[in-house]
Amino acid sequence: MDTTTFLKKTIGGVTQVEPALTPPPASTEQKSFVKKTKLGSSRSKKREIPEGLWIKCPACDALVFDKELDENLQVCPKCQQHLPIASRERIHSLVETCTFQEMDAEMVSVDILKFASYKSKLDRDRKATMLKDAVVTGVGKIGTHTVALGVMDFRFMGGSMGAVVGEKLTRLIERGTEGGWPVVIISTSGGARMQEGAFSLMQMAKTSAALAYHAKHRHPYLSVLTNNSYGGVMASYAALGDLILAEPGAMIGFAGPRVIKDTTHADLPPRFQTAEFLLDHGLIDAIVPRKEMKARLITYLDYFAAGKKYAAA
Repeated sequence: MDTTTFLKKTIGGVTQVEPALTPPPASTEQKSFVKKTKLGSSRSKKREIPEGLWIKCPACDALVFDKELDENLQVCPKCQQHLPIASRERIHSLVETCTFQEMDAEMVSVDILKFASYKSKLDRDRKATMLKDAVVTGVGKIGTHTVALGVMDFRFMGGSMGAVVGEKLTRLIERGTEGGWPVVIISTSGGARMQEGAFSLMQMAKTSAALAYHAKHRHPYLSVLTNNSYGGVMASYAALGDLILAEPGAMIGFAGPRVIKDTTHADLPPRFQTAEFLLDHGLIDAIVPRKEMKARLITYLDYFAAGKKYAAA
């Protein structure tokens, strides 16, 4: 074969042997070797999870799917921690479908004292919550009972009670008195709204007077306390219920634990100002989980209605 024959060539007295076929010239480009994919390399890549799909529970640090949390009324399925819930979501969880008629929906707060940055904060919270102020009031049905229902929302300036909140609740209570209906108010608040000064403090007396007139006509008032319920709200209408209920773990009081400790210079007892502590000491009548709230309210309203019929007879 040609590849096995050799030619002899003499150059300068030196004999060189060359193959019959000259090999192709070596390429100047170096071929790069493809690296082999390591086993498990795809597992080591971090999966990107879109924001807003998972919520971290502040109590047990568990990651909970957002949709599952919504279906569970913002209660952690792992540890049963009650997370904040919007006022309209709470209303939908309590009243019968299409029975709630909102009152005074267009009433808004004004910066009467020209308090610094108050107007901008109002505008900010209105855009963020799609609410006019920190309470939604109206008339609806819980079970078979028509009730005057007010639900506060902590997202709007910490649920603080200003002139609009006090006026809306007062009108709600008066509407309940005129209609002969029970009043149910679900509270969550940091207290009176300091940006309105004495105008906010006046709401404590106004709402309390309306409730006194309501009680004079022997109509029931149920107060539901949620986390947090503090300040002027707790010092007025929130503590005046014929029946006072609370959600598990709710913090309830007038001043916060840190303020009380700094003022008294005394160690506070365990679970101080929690719903469980206040139940043991007689301030509230029952602790009701959020998912059981509607059924329990119907039971209590049945008792009040039966008692009213018995008294009338």
